Amino acid sequence: MAPHSCEAATVRVLCPKLLLSGNQPGALQWLIGSPFFPPFTVVSTFRCIHQSPDLDQESDDLRKLLPKGFEVIGGLIVGDSDAEKSALEAVRAARRLRKIISEGGELDDEKIVGASVDAGTGAIHFFISKTEKLAKLEPVASVVYEEDKSGKYLWENGCLLHCELPIKLPFYFPASSPSESKKMFSEAVDAVITQFKEPNVVYIAETLNKASGDVPKPVVLRGKDFGFGADASNINRLPAAEDQVSDIISCSHLCLNSKPAAVVNSAENADKIQISLMLNRSEKSPTSGAPVAEYFPAMEEARLIVVDLNLDVLTYAPKELPLMHAVSNLVIPALVDQLYSLRKIILPHLLMEHPQLRIYHFNPPGVLHPITTIYELNYGESEMKQVDVRKSLHMRLGLPLDRPLLRTANALDLSVNDDSRSNTKKRGSIQLKDVHIGIPSSGVSEGVASVIQGSYEYYHYLQDSFDDSGWGCAYRSLQTIISWFRLQHYTSVSVPSHREIQQTLVEIGDKDPSFVGSREWIGAIELSFVLDKLLGVSCKIMNFRSGSELPEKCRELALHFETQGTPIMIGGGVLAYTLLGVDFDEGSGDCAFLILDPHYTGGEDHKKIVNGGWCGWKKAIDSKGKSFFLHNKFYNLLLPQRPNMV
Repeated sequence: MAPHSCEAATVRVLCPKLLLSGNQPGALQWLIGSPFFPPFTVVSTFRCIHQSPDLDQESDDLRKLLPKGFEVIGGLIVGDSDAEKSALEAVRAARRLRKIISEGGELDDEKIVGASVDAGTGAIHFFISKTEKLAKLEPVASVVYEEDKSGKYLWENGCLLHCELPIKLPFYFPASSPSESKKMFSEAVDAVITQFKEPNVVYIAETLNKASGDVPKPVVLRGKDFGFGADASNINRLPAAEDQVSDIISCSHLCLNSKPAAVVNSAENADKIQISLMLNRSEKSPTSGAPVAEYFPAMEEARLIVVDLNLDVLTYAPKELPLMHAVSNLVIPALVDQLYSLRKIILPHLLMEHPQLRIYHFNPPGVLHPITTIYELNYGESEMKQVDVRKSLHMRLGLPLDRPLLRTANALDLSVNDDSRSNTKKRGSIQLKDVHIGIPSSGVSEGVASVIQGSYEYYHYLQDSFDDSGWGCAYRSLQTIISWFRLQHYTSVSVPSHREIQQTLVEIGDKDPSFVGSREWIGAIELSFVLDKLLGVSCKIMNFRSGSELPEKCRELALHFETQGTPIMIGGGVLAYTLLGVDFDEGSGDCAFLILDPHYTGGEDHKKIVNGGWCGWKKAIDSKGKSFFLHNKFYNLLLPQRPNMV
């Protein structure tokens, strides 16, 4: 952290959720900040999950989890009425953890944050610890919560540096002394780390954002020019204009100058710089000579083992930080830490089958910055060992235990971002996504809107050059529902075609074989059978004798969207719609339904869809006394239930 004064200190809280553990007495959390941010800025908070606390295990976990560019800046604990005493306990734990992570034995003289939560009232009190030597804490002048500006602050001013490095690491050990294998492997790892800092190593930096026509040329950085060990937070940053005339190039040189206004500030949309490592073994020599091969015979029978180490690191840097220092003080230390983490996992299995390790980066909801995980692919995602790993991560990050937020399908896509391909959806899909975003309000003046949680794709008549006009609306609603489960990563099952839906109903014995290829309508019961068969998803079905009864169930439907968040299919006669939300006024009983209409037959034109009323709010009773739902028609609603899984 950069040196700073704590006179009239202000703590800034950017994270949307500060307290992860409820008011459980003794619960300890780590406050996460960055050396590049103003003093005492809390970006996120991680729960301490190893009790006592076991700081060695905590440090191992945080080295793997937290990208370089972020660091522990304090602690928060749920304590008693003596706020300062409790906060001091959190500060001492945080200082010990910081020393273990940095592998330093000296006093920690950085100023850090301590916070205490009153277990009775839930009130949070912040303090500043000036130095490890002083047992007394100082109260802060103010606490500012800025979660509404947090994403913008991080990603307008910062970028991500990504480096992948596959290594096949061979090492020898005496066949008669298997116990020597661990030592020889560790020495081989140390030799690799030494190469990261050699003068003839070359790092090539290039933008991962190919969206603009004027793509900057890659930047070549040489090891001989690096200043290893410098404090990156104290390195002079370059003003944007100076970057154009200086030989020192900042990260902003490889970042986009402007982005579309609609782009959300997030790690997924952040400027990204790809770092590639090369070792130059063919530099010019003052004297010429023939190639030389050196031979070192083994003194006794030896055994060769080759270990696959696939490094994949992600770091955060201010855009105006010199690129050279971002690589030498962030990327390279991240590679070193990750190499040591992989070594620790592999060592117990060195003479057996090696675990298949894969690094993934995630940006789960509520966490402003990416996190990094190491998964063992020897285990399937549904096997208990892998489930337990994800549960542990959910606990640490304060994520719900019934949402699959850290499965491999949720990982950040760090491939080249090219606008020329941005309209081509993954898996070959051409459907529009989340068409309800940005539509006009419902008109329920005092209403509270409860809407779908997560993303979906809009399926409607005539898509994929398939004419289902007049009979396929329920099929299209089912496809939209299944797309929701796909995009929330509950399943990898492809969205089925009409024929595949029909075949599924035949397979389970609900329909005769002649049903396949027909133009027969299906309803809520059939949809529930398909969801159960293909996804293992259970459904609740609500029946209504008349459309006039639907407004009476607004409160129940609102609860569904708040707790389950899944799309609902509404069926009535030979018509089907997809319900995405309700807006309900408890006082007056006025309500509106957010309808996605599968009967649309046009192209994938968002403006046309919204202006034509194919996606929008429908009042239960409009200003003319008319209702979207016919009073004399029987309706049923299919409410898919969200699986309880991580």
